Amino acid sequence: MAAVTQRQKRTQRGRPPKTARPQETVRYGLRLEGEAPGPSADTQGWPVLATTGGAESGPDAELLQASQEQYTSVEPGFRWIKNPAAISPVWLEQPARIAALAMLTVVGLLVYALIQRQVRLYLCEHDQQIPGNKGPTARPTSAVVFTLFAPVMRVQFTLDEQISVQVHGLQPHHLLICEAVGIDPTWYGVPVIRQKSLPRTTPP
Repeated sequence: MAAVTQRQKRTQRGRPPKTARPQETVRYGLRLEGEAPGPSADTQGWPVLATTGGAESGPDAELLQASQEQYTSVEPGFRWIKNPAAISPVWLEQPARIAALAMLTVVGLLVYALIQRQVRLYLCEHDQQIPGNKGPTARPTSAVVFTLFAPVMRVQFTLDEQISVQVHGLQPHHLLICEAVGIDPTWYGVPVIRQKSLPRTTPP
């Protein structure tokens, strides 16, 4: 235990009289030596494991680790769709329609995860980066990829029986993403550069 004396600041103006005693404050502190106790195991959360496999699938610790390492599956996408701005509320009553909406949601999240996986693998293999939320990154999320394509516009019109295509906002990092996911860059009017990449598809 230690005592610390501090002189208080006078609240009145002017010079204090010689007979006045200074006002002081004494503070006591208690210092304990040793390691701080850790949190009790009872206060920690408990994860719930639900699986179709039996006991032969492995111990609970391995199942939990395998579930947490599923970065390319649909599970991480559910954190994204919990945002109210991601999916508008839908009111359904028939069980068949509820099941159909759940199926479409899972398929959409699977495509979301595959786009993220392919873009990250391509950028890592070719030592490239694209703009992210906090500067250039080689591990963007699918949300970042979709945001990058927001300003890209492609307008096709016919004038005097001639088809004209105008593309606005296309940047080199957009072409990297097209190569990563297998989209033919000629759809944007860009010549194809042959290199080792995925089979290309033309957007509808």
